[in-house]
Amino acid sequence: MYASAVMYQSRSLSRLRVPFLILLLTFTTALPAQRGALTTSQSIDELTQESTLIVRGYVASAKVEPHPQFHNLMTVLVTMNVEDTLKGTAQKKLQFRQYIWDIRDQLDAAQYGKNQELLLMLGPVSQYGLRSPVGLEQGRFRITRDANGNMLAVNGRGNVHLFQSAEQRAQARGIKLSARVAALARGGAGGPVPLADLNDAIRAFARVK
Repeated sequence: MYASAVMYQSRSLSRLRVPFLILLLTFTTALPAQRGALTTSQSIDELTQESTLIVRGYVASAKVEPHPQFHNLMTVLVTMNVEDTLKGTAQKKLQFRQYIWDIRDQLDAAQYGKNQELLLMLGPVSQYGLRSPVGLEQGRFRITRDANGNMLAVNGRGNVHLFQSAEQRAQARGIKLSARVAALARGGAGGPVPLADLNDAIRAFARVK
């Protein structure tokens, strides 16, 4: 899906050998870049199902650096202080390495800012030690507070299609959604949603295998 972008970048890199280029293409198939990537819209139930770890917390640090084994592969090493775990093994600290190729991601650490509060829906760790949010920007939610101090969450797509068909699929799987989450699913509009409602939806879908 992203082979053309990688091929463009690879032409500017000297000393690239064919085996490494094949390996690089393998990386991009499993873990595409944050920016400039076209990904299929996924609803909250699909994102939850694909995630192996869902946490909320604060970014302690984000460092852009080459992959420790493959030095032509740029990555961002993110460390987070975890406040809440919605799916997966609970932990106080989380560190993961995400592949990046877009120069903008290299300049701003793929938009992982120090002390930024995020809810991350992470996929599995690849055999090369790389990990990223499922659905890319769809699985990364920025946490903000409104004028009354209420916590809101919005992903990189403005929550567009986030609850699309979620209620129907919940009913088909025998999952009972809260009245507030069901209302969000019926509304269909994007924009920030109450963090408590997002948490309720994630926990409801995470309980069912």
